[in-house]
Amino acid sequence: MKRVSAEYQIRPAVSQDVKAIRGLTAHYVTEGRLVTKPPVAYYESLPDFLVAVTPAGRLIGCGAVHVLWKGLGEIRTLATEPTWQGQGVGHSIVDGLIARARRLGLDRLFCLTFEVGFFSVHGFEPLEGIPVSTKVYEQLLRSHDDGVAEFLDLARVKPNTLGNTRMLLHLEG
Repeated sequence: MKRVSAEYQIRPAVSQDVKAIRGLTAHYVTEGRLVTKPPVAYYESLPDFLVAVTPAGRLIGCGAVHVLWKGLGEIRTLATEPTWQGQGVGHSIVDGLIARARRLGLDRLFCLTFEVGFFSVHGFEPLEGIPVSTKVYEQLLRSHDDGVAEFLDLARVKPNTLGNTRMLLHLEG
């Protein structure tokens, strides 16, 4: 599902994009749809991000794929400027993140979302339980990353994730 538009391009984020990414995500943080993060968290995860940018250089969308474990990643911080919603920006970013996940050798992608229908279009399905071995689970418990805690459905992230659906995509070839 490749979405292309002459109105914007999808590219890897650069450090100069962090201010705009933070501004874009602030709207969703206020709504309780994304968790607030300090600026340093965006800089540290910058290589994970793709952004949608207009020909004039305006950042209108962002999203990240973060590796959680061997073969397992998470789509995070997916946001589209409200005036651009419904124009394929989010889908284009997710397509790019899925392609990036494949290049990273991932075979499963996790997301935590209120937008079940949106992610279902890309093949994500609601996740029940924890689809990793006990040994991997024990290793993942050592992580301080909230995304890992969300994947594991740990109680410490429950106040931030109420109402969200845990979803998983199995990547093929």
